Amino acid sequence: MIILMSLLLVALILSGCKKDTPTLYVYNWGDYIDEDVLGEFEKETGIKVVYDTFATNEDMYVKIKSGGSTYDLIFPSDYMITRMRDEGMLEKINLDNIPNFKYIDERFVGQDYDPNNEYSVPYMWGTMGILYNTTMVHEPVDSWDILWDPKYSKEILMLDSQRDSIGAALLKLGYSLNTTDIQELEEAGRLLKEQKPLVLAYVVDEAKDKMVAGEAALALVWSGEAIYGMQENPDLDYAIPKEGTNLWFDGMAIPKNAKNKEGAEKFIDFLNRPDIAFRNADYTGYATPHKEARKMLDPEIAQSKVAYPDEEDLVNAEVFVSLGKTLKDYDRIWTEVKAY
Repeated sequence: MIILMSLLLVALILSGCKKDTPTLYVYNWGDYIDEDVLGEFEKETGIKVVYDTFATNEDMYVKIKSGGSTYDLIFPSDYMITRMRDEGMLEKINLDNIPNFKYIDERFVGQDYDPNNEYSVPYMWGTMGILYNTTMVHEPVDSWDILWDPKYSKEILMLDSQRDSIGAALLKLGYSLNTTDIQELEEAGRLLKEQKPLVLAYVVDEAKDKMVAGEAALALVWSGEAIYGMQENPDLDYAIPKEGTNLWFDGMAIPKNAKNKEGAEKFIDFLNRPDIAFRNADYTGYATPHKEARKMLDPEIAQSKVAYPDEEDLVNAEVFVSLGKTLKDYDRIWTEVKAY
């Protein structure tokens, strides 16, 4: 009896210890962090990190909106930050708890999607363009038109992301990435349906791997994917078409009613520590808004026009904005394209 009571007491103590261990639930894009830093954060803070990934902003939004998740920290893009803020889905961030915010380049502070940085802290940024294999494409890649060229049938990869793929069609047509004109959207939808027989696959993170392996000639990608691909396969190059591009910003945000807001702010500060910010930028290939981290990068990357384009390269660039009620039209058109 005494032995049984002793075992029960030990079990209760262990159970109590486990319950008292703080846990941080993080929801991020795939391949978007050096996962070794998670263990370092756990070791330094005693906070256990449970880490999950998503493929698109829309996937992440649906999961958070449904209320069935317990995430303390998420990584939405610009327009999604605005939408979630406007829908009361985000907590305000106390920047006093994030002293490493001082390392964020002023260029990325106070952007329109979160003017006072009340709801987000910048994480990465970049452009949308075309990654292409120079041994398979022997003409200038300077227009979105090439993604509709029949000579590359079944050698084209498109993003399985409605804002990006519809955006490429809108840019080809000379329209705004943020159009709310239903006629323009319908035209973009028809264009994507016309393109579909030429498309090898609609992908997200797999695009860079397929391009590295030489499985396709052209791919609609984000600039960080291009950097990775070009490092792995010297035959690859990246172009921002003359019609324009999407200039995007990804941030860190805390969902409303997060159970570990304190841990989330600690993790945001940790990710903005210069050595950690450098490692994440170096690992992902994406452009960092962190001044000190950029200085630590290999000069070939830090000075790359792919990762860090000049202002003149961004003359026709647009930042996605929250679409409000028009979003349902984008949803419908993308669903129709995928089902076509």
